[in-house]
This record gives sequence, structure tokens and C-alpha cells, in this order.
Amino acid sequence: MQIIDHLPLTAPGPCVATIGFFDGVHCGHRYLIEQVKSEARKAGMSSMLITFSVHPRKVMNPGFHPELLTPQNEKLGLLAKTGVDYCVVLDFTPAIAILSAREFMEDILYNHCGVRSLLIGYDHRFGRGRSESFEDYLQYGKQIGIDIIQTAAYQPEGVYISSSYIRQCLKNSLLSKANEALGYPYFLDGVVTGGYQIGRKLGFPTANLLIDDADKLIPADGVYAVEVHLGNGMNYAGMLNIGQRPTIDNGMKRTIEVHILDFNGDLYDQTIRLSLTHFIRPEVKFGSLDDLVAQLHRDEAAVRQLTTSH
Repeated sequence: MQIIDHLPLTAPGPCVATIGFFDGVHCGHRYLIEQVKSEARKAGMSSMLITFSVHPRKVMNPGFHPELLTPQNEKLGLLAKTGVDYCVVLDFTPAIAILSAREFMEDILYNHCGVRSLLIGYDHRFGRGRSESFEDYLQYGKQIGIDIIQTAAYQPEGVYISSSYIRQCLKNSLLSKANEALGYPYFLDGVVTGGYQIGRKLGFPTANLLIDDADKLIPADGVYAVEVHLGNGMNYAGMLNIGQRPTIDNGMKRTIEVHILDFNGDLYDQTIRLSLTHFIRPEVKFGSLDDLVAQLHRDEAAVRQLTTSH
């Protein structure tokens, strides 16, 4: 996949394209992208995705916190795996925000990107105010020279898959549903930082993770089974805790710390990835440290069993 991240650009030739923010690059997105690739093959054109470097609502409202499933680098990495030819990454500037749908289609899509066929989801809207309908896009397309194709929603078992749906699942400890909709385990990337080493004193040393992007959605507090991917290519099973560690009076500070099973080494300042495979239990306050340690042993046994079966 070739990334084009600046305008003006020289169009790579006639393209079949779609537009979206593609947060999470979930099953619904990939369903749409496969349709783009199929139409491109039939038309003998290149396939193209058009997306934005920053969530449009964050540009229009600087105080908006988007809670991203996949910040920019993660999103582009997942899009590259789809096999699409081009990905145009636009800066959603005030100048773009004020363009009508017709102006956007003619200036950006047709003139700059070479779009000759545009696939649009049944509920997707773009252009100033996002007030125009699919019928409007059809009319503009005929005037400009862009064939407009409406796509169906991806609704396995009657569930409409969307980024918002996945966010709600992650916030409500429904990890299995989120992962099913994503088509892969939800993951957290970050740098290992120093902590208070309380886990080590309890017999469960942990790596404290500082997430790379402040807009990344952190799932609900609790204990998770994870796959730990180290920078050297090695993978381990792990036991992740997200929360405020109420048993040890951690205050209001929310931490992300993982106990890596059967690992002994120094990971400080290294970037690792945690793929969340199973939700084990909510975070609770125990009556004593002994009760906490006993529960940690049960959590470890559960993680080992899930890892083996997985």
C-alpha cells in the first residue's frame, strides 16, 4: 500500500475509492474495502482509501476526546494488510471542513485523487454539515464524472458492526464481542516505565505500560489474559491489570501493568504490544494483601488454562 499524505498530489491514475476514518479497521471496514478492491479489479483501476490524519470532530472541537481504537500509526499498519493499492491521508483543515459535498467530490476526489468510482456506505455522510443524501451524491457524481456505488452494511447475525459498537463493548468488559467485531484481539502499544515494584514484593512482578497515544481507548478496569509481543519478536502469555489497584490504596491513578508469565528480564524503556484475548474478572478491593495474592494465583491459573486452550 502506498501512502499519500499531502496535497496537491499527482493522481496515480483512475481509482475506485471509498472515504472513512476507519478507526479500528474492523470487520465492517474490511468488508467495505474488499468491495472497493473487487470493483477496482472489474474496472481495471487502482483501489484507494481516503482517510484523515486526525478525527474531524477533534479539529472542529479541540476539546473533543475521540477515544480511538487505533491511533494513526496503528490504523495505517492495519490498512496496509488489506492489500489496497493507495491510502490518501488528508489533514482535516478548516479549508476542507467548509467544502460542500460537491466541492469535495470535484476538487479533492476527482481532480486530486483521480477517483472515478466512489463506494459509499448506506449511512455515510460527508461535506459541510453532512446534510446531503446519497441521492445528492449520485447527482453530483453524474455531473462531475464519478460513478457512485452504494454498499450494504456489514451485519453478521443482525449486529451492525461499527467503531462505536466496539468502543461500548470494550467499556463494558465485553472483550470477546469487541474482538469478534474487530476480527483480531484489541491491543495496547506502549513503553515500559518504572513503577512502585509492589507486584514484585507480592511475587508477581509487573511491567508498567505508558500508552503511546493519549487518545487511545483503554478498556474497562479489570484483569485480562493477554499475549505480550516484545520488540525482539518473542511472545509470552501475560496477566494484565487495568485500574486503580484499590487494595494497595493507589488513589485515583489508573495504571496498566502486566505480569509476563515465565519471563525474567529487563524491559524498561522498551516498546511492547499487549493483545487482549480474554476478560478474566473486574477489579475489586480485597480485605488483605494475602487475599489479593491468593486471587492473583487463581488469575494466573486461569490465564495459563486459557492460553493453553487458545
